[in-house]
Amino acid sequence: MATTTIPILLSIFLLILGPARAQTRNPSPPPSDACNGVFLTYSYSTGKIVPPILKSDPIRQGYRFESTLTLLNNDLEELKSWQVWVGFQHDEYLVSASNAVLADGNSFPGSVGNGSVFSGYPNPDLKTGVETAGDLTQMSVQVQLVGTQFGVAPPDAPMPANISLVNEGWICPKPSLQGNSTMEVCCTRDPKFKANETLDEEFLPRRNGDLTIMYDVSRTYESNYWAQVTIENHNPLGRLDNWQLSWDWLEDEFIFAMKGAYPSVVDTSDCVFGKQGQYYQSLDFSNALNCERRPTLVDLPLAKTNDTVLGMVPFCCRNGTILPPEMDPSKSKSAFQINVFKMPPNLNRSRLTPPQNWGIKGRLNPDYKCGAPVRVSPSQFPDPAALLPGTAAVASWQVVCNITQPKGASPRCCVSFSAYYNESIIPCPTCACGCSGGAAQTCSTTAPALLLPSQALLVPFENRTTLAKAWGDLHHFPIPNPLPCGDGCGVSLNWHLFTDYRGGWSARITIFNWDDFPFVDWFTAVELNKGAPGFEAVYSFNGTALDLDGDGVNNTIFMQGLEGLNYLVGESDAANPKKDPRVPGKQQSVISFTKKLTPGINVPARDGFPSKVYFNGEECALPKVLPTSDAARSGSLGVLMSMMVALVVVVLLRR
Repeated sequence: MATTTIPILLSIFLLILGPARAQTRNPSPPPSDACNGVFLTYSYSTGKIVPPILKSDPIRQGYRFESTLTLLNNDLEELKSWQVWVGFQHDEYLVSASNAVLADGNSFPGSVGNGSVFSGYPNPDLKTGVETAGDLTQMSVQVQLVGTQFGVAPPDAPMPANISLVNEGWICPKPSLQGNSTMEVCCTRDPKFKANETLDEEFLPRRNGDLTIMYDVSRTYESNYWAQVTIENHNPLGRLDNWQLSWDWLEDEFIFAMKGAYPSVVDTSDCVFGKQGQYYQSLDFSNALNCERRPTLVDLPLAKTNDTVLGMVPFCCRNGTILPPEMDPSKSKSAFQINVFKMPPNLNRSRLTPPQNWGIKGRLNPDYKCGAPVRVSPSQFPDPAALLPGTAAVASWQVVCNITQPKGASPRCCVSFSAYYNESIIPCPTCACGCSGGAAQTCSTTAPALLLPSQALLVPFENRTTLAKAWGDLHHFPIPNPLPCGDGCGVSLNWHLFTDYRGGWSARITIFNWDDFPFVDWFTAVELNKGAPGFEAVYSFNGTALDLDGDGVNNTIFMQGLEGLNYLVGESDAANPKKDPRVPGKQQSVISFTKKLTPGINVPARDGFPSKVYFNGEECALPKVLPTSDAARSGSLGVLMSMMVALVVVVLLRR
């Protein structure tokens, strides 16, 4: 009986063991093996609560999170300058990220709660399995993310809404969740995408943008190198005044010398007391310029153009002014040279890495958002004497910056409207350019601005109260209590509908500078969707019609000062400063239009007023209402009332 049972038990054991051994010998392949493209994975690792402990407000409670973003290139072609979008959705505040930087130019730590794009650094490219014999260290990269998220308590995982490859020519479907802590997606090439032709497949093509910056290494040594930085404007309405360029050194580099520009702060104390001073013990740091991790660089004045020590760089030394190419192509770029010292382990002639997290801004100019540096084909530099062949850069990177409107940002200029058929001025909106935090204690930040007589446009806001009240009482306009705050703008423009007749119409534009500093080579632009095709002439400015939308319609009128009149002075004292208010700098011109090319145009209703106005590239705030003919008075009565109000105000101001 026992001898019969043993073979039966042995057979059952082998039947159970067989599939188990077969399963051990043939494990299921990982999901990435089925992806013949770029496989992305986002895995949440761990998290814990961080102080303060907000038991009464769990939505605002912060938690540490640690996650890993993984890219694996299973494609037949190398993935150059990879960029991945991570759709963070829990008000994440990112403290650190390995092997990557933020592509929008922001530094760590920083808020990424609305999602962010990561770029590879210091190795931006992922090679293929064919060219590396399947070496995962060259085919893939892992980005270790550490930060703080809000409202998702462990063991729940604060997963992003989406992950996708941002590089052009790729398609990523909706990612799938594996459990509750891992997100995966396989991105494949778009068969309909046509790549730009390049001269060298080793490098990515150069890209277009509102502003491009080239970082060209011209000479390289074991411990340092020289690079030329060239900033070029491509936007017809973009410009920079007193530009300030900044970036992050991520490899402990420091600036030893410069030509054509200078650091805003000359300070080498971080080097003297840091690792740079320990390594370069024989180097005289009193001759160095800057050791900040994020330096700010500024242009030199025009007087330094031919300075043999600081100048002698083409397109340098213009006091930080970069004009639109439509104004002057020769002044649409700026350049300087920089001598950079490196630190171990990068002490090699060919070990070159550009700075990251670029940012640029001007005085009263558009806001720019800059991407990560991308390696491109070496730039060519022509021989200055045009006698010898040009030279090529050792290595070149391109940074593309585009004009953007930051969330919650206020304009820096505003517009008032007026017309021949209404004696009141519709002023700039209340707090058009922002109001100070304490403004609400003395004035209303929400009440609409008071209508004004025309002469009030020449009076600073702080001196308009008496004039505005007198005008309101005279016309029985409601006067709120408290009174509305001012517009807060350093530059304002008035668009006055001057005439309207059967064959055409005209407008008058006036620019007021309320700041103390002047504007050199200023420009303004107005967008008239229906009226611009009938543009004839600007009489006191240089004016031309532009097609900014690329639809073949010139709907924007670009204006700049005539030669010798391109200087908009700042606000100055009146002839009698003890009694009279300060006077703004002012430029003015009449613009004429014909109706032959714009049949059916209704000038007073809306077509005679601009839909957008720009000053030095900055889009200005517009009134929300237009002048109406219903409120107009008869011409003689209106003139009489204006004279009476002006007389009353003069008497009150001189008391």
